[in-house]
Amino acid sequence: MQTNRRRFLAVGGAVLASPFIMPRGASAAEFNYKFANNFPLGHPMNNRMQEAADRIAAETDGRVALAIFPNNQLGSDTDTLNQVRSGAVEFFTLSGIILSSLVPVASINGVGFAFSDMSEVWKAMDGPLGAHVRKAITDARLHVMPHMFNNGFRQITTSTVPIEGPDQLRGLKIRVPVSPLWTSMFQSLGCAPTSINWNETYTALQTGIADAQENPLSTIDAGKLFEVQKYCSLTNHMWDGFWMLANPRAWRALPEDLQQIVEKNMTDAAMAQRADIDELNRTLRTELEGKGMAFNEPDPAAIREVLRTAGFYEEWHKSFGDEAWGLLEATTGQLT
Repeated sequence: MQTNRRRFLAVGGAVLASPFIMPRGASAAEFNYKFANNFPLGHPMNNRMQEAADRIAAETDGRVALAIFPNNQLGSDTDTLNQVRSGAVEFFTLSGIILSSLVPVASINGVGFAFSDMSEVWKAMDGPLGAHVRKAITDARLHVMPHMFNNGFRQITTSTVPIEGPDQLRGLKIRVPVSPLWTSMFQSLGCAPTSINWNETYTALQTGIADAQENPLSTIDAGKLFEVQKYCSLTNHMWDGFWMLANPRAWRALPEDLQQIVEKNMTDAAMAQRADIDELNRTLRTELEGKGMAFNEPDPAAIREVLRTAGFYEEWHKSFGDEAWGLLEATTGQLT
């Protein structure tokens, strides 16, 4: 299906009055499940998952109803992960880098400057490296769908100065998600990272708790960060995506034929959302410039060299282990 940003916002705006999105006939469903995520309504994640929920309801003859709770409505990422583990929430999309608090190897896709483009990302994450991470997630007693959703390459925004190279990073008060990998990377670059959940980020930037943050362009736009950040430096320093996690007891409760319908439609949603994010990223720079953001394109080589000489890659090679690191470098080439 061909989509564009106008459609994303139109879909979001049509349902803003509802605290969550419930398929028709959900009250009569045999399996009423919740899907939580941290994106606002109108983001491709929620649009595509609403389509998936509608198809799941239709193809299961109403036996499975999936209610969508966007924008951290059920709690922060860490809170919601705990709810998935306990069974209070059945489905949840979570960044692999944040999931690393439970599954350490899940953050390996976020190693700084590892991937040069999206073809490398999917070669790794739809291939052996992704399979290795999925096994670790399963071993941690979570069910995980086979294909990640796309969050795109991450860029640095600031309210102070544009990032031209390593010099502007030293001492920078930058918001990072709650993850050791993010903290380690920005500490290695000489920043002063502070871990803040996404639902608190806008306020932290508005009040000066942090002067900078880093996210894909789609998230910068959806979160209206252009209102509190002046500069956007296209560093492409990290790629991140979202695993679709499920409570294993809730998953096993579904008969096999219903499991197949749910997994197929969630896979279709992930593939469509990947394309949506790619399309958005081709147009969002111009749109964000129109909203007042100033863009620049620093050479990442000098920033990456700071990470190398600081021992960042060696440290995380040891942390992830030879097997996982070897699977990463099989796609990216040598990083150290």
